Amino acid sequence: MTASAELFKAAAPRPRGGVVQSVGDSLVMARRNLIRMTRIPEMIIFGMIQPVMFVVLFTYVFGGSIQVGGSTSAQAYREFLMAGIFAQTVTFATAGAGAGIADDMHRGLIDRFRSLPMSRGAVLTGRTLADLVQTALTLVVLAAVALLVGWRTHEHLGKVLLGFVLLLLLGYAFSWIGALIGLSVRTPEAATSGGLIWLFPLTFISNAFVDANQMPTVLRHIAEWNPFSATVQACRELFGNLPPGFQASDAWPMQNPVLASVLWSVLILVIFRTLAVRKYRSASG
Repeated sequence: MTASAELFKAAAPRPRGGVVQSVGDSLVMARRNLIRMTRIPEMIIFGMIQPVMFVVLFTYVFGGSIQVGGSTSAQAYREFLMAGIFAQTVTFATAGAGAGIADDMHRGLIDRFRSLPMSRGAVLTGRTLADLVQTALTLVVLAAVALLVGWRTHEHLGKVLLGFVLLLLLGYAFSWIGALIGLSVRTPEAATSGGLIWLFPLTFISNAFVDANQMPTVLRHIAEWNPFSATVQACRELFGNLPPGFQASDAWPMQNPVLASVLWSVLILVIFRTLAVRKYRSASG
């Protein structure tokens, strides 16, 4: 009996700590979502087409007609624009994250996941990590298209990579907003609409497409303290894409855009991850 008990004890799985289990479960769920994405390639393809269209349209329609830094040069605007397009792309992925989670809710998958002995936040973390991988792939394609239309960076590789890291951090933080929306609505269609309706004013009342210094006073102050604007300004500095003669405003986020971008992203991530996990525990399909 003693030998059998010892053998059973040795064969039994050792309990994992909370953090270890959470990481393992999150990676399993991320793998599940990545496999699902590869089986629906049109979802990835359509997600890449829209930002490419924005690059082409804004470059050739508005290039040379918008003044930045005292210049209306098409090349100056092209380089000024690209950080805004990159940031818009990573934040618009929020709608996809919300729609995916709402679809899982609608089909009852969330209820099944909650019945399993797994970390409470793993389902949402896995989904957002998978969306982060898709966003990174989209950024690679978008950067290639930007290079084809004439965009160039003027800083060393380390700064350029840091700029893309800030973009991915912003996108990951915003994906948790999408997760909360997806858990709060009844259909994927509602999640898509709810994920986009607030993103348009956020991205357009910013420094993404025009110089915020040219905006009316109230809109300028909103744009200067917009989390989206901080990341855009940080990327322009890190890419070396600030046009000659450009003067940033005296607002703290515009004077310290890299730090402001990190702080905003981390704050959004902490707040909305907490709210989303809490909502996940009580949501019902």
